[in-house]
Amino acid sequence: MKIAFIGGGNMAAALVAGLAGKLTPGANIHVVDPNPASLEALQRQYGVTVATSAGEGAGAAIAAAEVLVLAVKPQVMHEVTQQLLPLLQAAQAAGRTPLVLSIAAGIRAADLARWLGGYQAIVRTMPNTPALIGMGVTGMVASPGVSARQREAADQILRAVGATVWLDDEAKIDAVTAVSGSGPAYVFYFIEAMQQAAEELGLTAEQGKALAMATFTGAAQLAAQSADPVPVLRDKVTSKGGTTYAALTSMEASGVKAAIITAIKAAAARGKELGEQLGAAG
Repeated sequence: MKIAFIGGGNMAAALVAGLAGKLTPGANIHVVDPNPASLEALQRQYGVTVATSAGEGAGAAIAAAEVLVLAVKPQVMHEVTQQLLPLLQAAQAAGRTPLVLSIAAGIRAADLARWLGGYQAIVRTMPNTPALIGMGVTGMVASPGVSARQREAADQILRAVGATVWLDDEAKIDAVTAVSGSGPAYVFYFIEAMQQAAEELGLTAEQGKALAMATFTGAAQLAAQSADPVPVLRDKVTSKGGTTYAALTSMEASGVKAAIITAIKAAAARGKELGEQLGAAG
């Protein structure tokens, strides 16, 4: 599989690390990014070919790719699509329809299609930052013009950095963004609170961090591996009148669960709003 990455930032680098020499040889991966230092590192580590712009010699490599991964900041996506448009048109004239795989937050497939002259072979995705260590989860939705083979290719690429969840409606991407895309920040926020409480209770910062981190990792793995639903697992830790009961009762009284749900809904609403704003370009 020949893959071209437009953008070579952290998420693109994580994908390249998961793909090069595994799904496809590094020489079959082309990365375009304006940062020469990032390109040099990727080329040295994974044997990929690189370019600082989509023009000149890079155009041939992009046009020859079976998959174009759009990994640029949402604010520059419209400009990037205008650079790619003639390359996609040339590929189509040659009887080829490359898959356009977007990992950019907020950019709707309909807007990508419009900017690319009505192009329909588009898969929109929403990965999250644990992909940087191969433990991400990515929400994915395919446009009508995506073939079964292209859908499988998209799945293989994103599975290189974690799990994938396919959606039947692009509108649900905003929910994915709110739950898992932004979700690591919620977890870090809770870990921060646990660490602070540990220090206020007399433990050192190092002890508090070790306890909080191991608790989160262990509890998440237990929930993933257990046949019991999460509420049952919670009940098994909670003896009426005990210490856990006291903590959870305090959280309920403070409206913690309701506040989390409200916050995630606010993130989803903001995601929808950003999609509308970013899509207004062009």
